[in-house]
Amino acid sequence: MSVLDRLGQKLLFTFDPETAHGLSIAALRCGLPAGARTVRDIRLKASLCGLDFPNPLGMAAGYDKNAEVPDALLGLGFGFAEVGTLTPLPQAGNPKPRIFRLTADEAVINRLGFNNEGHAAAEKRLAARKGRSGIVGVNIGANKDSADRIGDYERGVTRFAPYASYLTVNISSPNTPGLRNMQAREQLGELLSRVMAARASAAAQPPIFLKIAPDLVEAELEDIAAEVAEKRIDGIIVSNTTISRPPLRSAGVAGETGGLSGKPLFERSTVVLAKMRKLLGPGIAIVGVGGVDSAETALEKIRAGADLVQLYTGMIYAGPALPGRIVAGMARFCETERLKSIGELRDSHLDRWASKPLS
Repeated sequence: MSVLDRLGQKLLFTFDPETAHGLSIAALRCGLPAGARTVRDIRLKASLCGLDFPNPLGMAAGYDKNAEVPDALLGLGFGFAEVGTLTPLPQAGNPKPRIFRLTADEAVINRLGFNNEGHAAAEKRLAARKGRSGIVGVNIGANKDSADRIGDYERGVTRFAPYASYLTVNISSPNTPGLRNMQAREQLGELLSRVMAARASAAAQPPIFLKIAPDLVEAELEDIAAEVAEKRIDGIIVSNTTISRPPLRSAGVAGETGGLSGKPLFERSTVVLAKMRKLLGPGIAIVGVGGVDSAETALEKIRAGADLVQLYTGMIYAGPALPGRIVAGMARFCETERLKSIGELRDSHLDRWASKPLS
């Protein structure tokens, strides 16, 4: 981290995590902070699902929940940005405090619960940027008290298809009671069928991605892979936060309920990623998320089977220059290894990761 980044982090860490998050969004709206110089390298381009990504690094959903700053995020060096999770109606989410820093572990526990301003507010912002360049995905969810959660996803597809480069169906947050049950095969099959039908009837037909949890067993992964293939879903995002608790040094807050993200998630999320690649084969797009905080961790996700990677928590601890540094590091790697494309790296460590147990 630069001296400026360290000073900025020190200032933000004097605030509680949710206030600090709001301040960072406000700073981006005002054109601050500046990221590292954006590296543009043809070897980092990725063509996937009809989209041309300038580089394979994206901002994960959860940061820009209300689609306030997607273009500012792209300006930090990301190849794409994913906004949301967005629910049809505004909702406050779970009671505060609901975000906890595990500084010694470079991790975060959150139990936010899809707090957002709802479809209408986000649609207004996304409509205002229509026609601009840059890949912006929209992550959609269901309201906590919805009587028809699948209907909420259908409404998300219909509403945001005209504005989204791609849509992500998020059924993997641990902070909405019962949401992860939608990963079970019968419910998942109905959900994906209705989502795909909604897209077919929408004003535009962006790619559909499914975001899954890391807390799944082999049989559940097999069921999800089967439904993804059968329903012709364009891609899968692996993974959301984990409710498991690997050994952690931040004992004071490690017992808080919610989803754990950051460095401790890297191992399990990468194992799940590789197992899904084995199950899905080479043709379906996979985005790897969880513990990405450097060029090497991003590259390892690709080696394990990812086409693209995303981060969020890593930037909390490494600062806004992180995406630029990662992209520059990936470009240097391509130069050193004489790769014509970063995609040549995919699956080179697939067997190593896929053979690890889901402990």
